[in-house]
Amino acid sequence: MALSPSAFPQEREATNANCIETKQSQGASVACEDPLQNLRLASQDVLHKAQRSGRSRCLKCGGSRMFYCYTCYVPVENVPTEQIPLVQLPLKIDIIKHPNETDGKSTAVHAKLLAPDSVSIYTYPCIPEYEGTDHEVVLVFPGPQSISVKDVSFHLQKRTESKGRSRTDDLDVPPFKLKRTKEEEGCDLSTSTCKGPELKRVVFIDSTWSQTSQIASDERLRELLQVELKTRKTCFWRHQKGKPDTFLSTIEAIYYFLVDYHSDMLKEKYKGQYDNLLFFYSFMYRLIKNAKGSGEKAKPKPTR
Repeated sequence: MALSPSAFPQEREATNANCIETKQSQGASVACEDPLQNLRLASQDVLHKAQRSGRSRCLKCGGSRMFYCYTCYVPVENVPTEQIPLVQLPLKIDIIKHPNETDGKSTAVHAKLLAPDSVSIYTYPCIPEYEGTDHEVVLVFPGPQSISVKDVSFHLQKRTESKGRSRTDDLDVPPFKLKRTKEEEGCDLSTSTCKGPELKRVVFIDSTWSQTSQIASDERLRELLQVELKTRKTCFWRHQKGKPDTFLSTIEAIYYFLVDYHSDMLKEKYKGQYDNLLFFYSFMYRLIKNAKGSGEKAKPKPTR
């Protein structure tokens, strides 16, 4: 998992060594005890206090919730808005939610809470109109035609050129090959030095994996370039049986896409700029993990 580096290299090396020992003794599938430990997060004291005090009222709908209202996309009364971090995103995010997806179990809400100006959530069959902009929009979804983040610029460039040729054909003008400048001749489309098309919007599907195909195959999304995060692994506590560990929860997919976008497309060193997207997720991960650990300790040992 490529997270921001620890402020204490020696401690990080020791942690990595412990992880290696664990994998050697328990198998390669066993990860570090806390895969989210190196995130650069805002203080989560407000969440600890809210967890101790229990459920609170949503100031919009009046519903009783823990931490935030998953229907109004706002923190509850005992979680002051000013103590929730705001994350500035370099791209617009559209989330298409399946109507049968349980609101209280969805992590898509985290993105809307933490980056409200950049994130929009739609309930299927409501989908924004992407026709004519498929050269600047991608859909993050695994599939046989999916590409990696580092190849996005190249494929968007091909789409832009294809559109240019189509417009020329419509005007009954003989097709021609655009001349490239000396700079463009040596340009690698996967690097930020290439003045290729600009990615502006990323689409995610929020649904159980058994329901995703209905949305992904919709004709309004079918023509979008598909991107898969093939090297990332989930630590979601509701991981679905029979699915590979590269199938991520919605907030994980958004976070990892942006980290890869920052490194592979912007060609800039990632320094934790988007880590707070996992502000709620990491807290819940530890809360659930600790609860499960306590439950396991309380169980009597089986007799022989």
